[in-house]
Amino acid sequence: MNEQNFSRRHASFGSAPHLSRRRFFEVAGAGVAGSYLAQPLLADVNGTAVTTKNTAKNVIFILLTGAPSHVDTFDCKVGPSTPASLKAETVNGVLWPTGVMPKLGAQLGKVAIVRSMRAWALVHSLGQTWTQIGRNPAAALGDVSPNMGSVVASEKERERTASQVFPSFLALNAGSAMGPGYFSASYAPFKVTPATTGVPNTSNVDGKTRSDARLRFLRTIDDPLRVASPLGKTAEDFDKFYGAANGMMFNSAVDTAFRYASADSLRYGAGGVATGFGNACLVAKQVLAANQGTRFIQINLGGWDMHNDIYGTGGTAVNIFTLGSVFDGGVSALMTDLEAAGLLKETLVVMAGEFGRTVGAVSASGGRDHYVQQFAAFAGAGVKGGKVIGQTNATGSDVTSFGWKQDRYVRAEDVLATVYSAMGIDWTKQLETPFGRTFEYVPDAAHGIYGPIDELWG
Repeated sequence: MNEQNFSRRHASFGSAPHLSRRRFFEVAGAGVAGSYLAQPLLADVNGTAVTTKNTAKNVIFILLTGAPSHVDTFDCKVGPSTPASLKAETVNGVLWPTGVMPKLGAQLGKVAIVRSMRAWALVHSLGQTWTQIGRNPAAALGDVSPNMGSVVASEKERERTASQVFPSFLALNAGSAMGPGYFSASYAPFKVTPATTGVPNTSNVDGKTRSDARLRFLRTIDDPLRVASPLGKTAEDFDKFYGAANGMMFNSAVDTAFRYASADSLRYGAGGVATGFGNACLVAKQVLAANQGTRFIQINLGGWDMHNDIYGTGGTAVNIFTLGSVFDGGVSALMTDLEAAGLLKETLVVMAGEFGRTVGAVSASGGRDHYVQQFAAFAGAGVKGGKVIGQTNATGSDVTSFGWKQDRYVRAEDVLATVYSAMGIDWTKQLETPFGRTFEYVPDAAHGIYGPIDELWG
């Protein structure tokens, strides 16, 4: 498909839900856990048969908020402003900034890089949301579209067992992660900031026996308002929150997965110092190893909006080297440990920002501004590492070869389709909502406009 003939309809679905997603999650997020046990209320009206890759059991989606400079990271270029300390070297056939991400460079044989990706918008909030929901959030009713993690949680609900008490969708250091949109609040992300003490409020000083007795007494009083509630779906959702939270209390599996030792935290850190991102990567690995029902984990790492002093020559503390080291330490340890535990082969790891940054010489303030050219990187779940999809010109300003079957720029919608395909989910699926609107998992995918990047596996 020639890019010049590529026409994109930013169609969205919906009318106002029974409770605004944002307001509901503001309330629900105050609890210990979101409900993740209800069945979806939407009917499949599509029936289109596609062949999915179905190689992944889990997904770890790392959203690099602020938009990292592609030419200083995954599409490394040597330009007029490139400092020698970037140490651009050919590693595994790829020009790589070994001065920024040396540990990940040593694992490039596991990573596939997509360099033919372009963003639709250059506004942070818009781009970050677009990356998570795979459609224009500024379009009509686009703000009630679900996070891809909520879609995965809904699709994989039937595979949960009674003993699995973790949320299907976990968001680490991702307080701004998008929620379930039109989907039931059951599929909202469980948002946690990792700490050595684990998840707060999962025990009671009066002990489990007393805590359980209180919950039973509470139910004898107000079950008529909780079960098949005359107050509607909202009250039922809150009841499920109580049940889900109770399932995580006094649970040794919760402590094992969400707590961590200082030594492990340092191993995931940067320069001998523990980092919040490293801790999130460590918890992600432990949660998947626990096999307690979590299928999608989103991790956010911000700070990439480097309009000024991107190389730190002016003394800026957060620059491409310092933040690159944080990212490098966390994600490289994550992939090492996932592989050692036998989890990398069934876990798709995705890394991307919301757009890229300007190329060539840095600005007068020593930084790089917003730019549409960007990258996405993938590892695990059968992805063929050590390859690059798409080529860019000498400066990284545009694509010279798209490198995949659709012969056009890769878009956020295609990344979503790729995630769904890896998870065995029909990316062309359409659901009829209770409000008479059709929700497409990936907009226009049923018409072949968007689709998975199958070349990652080839």
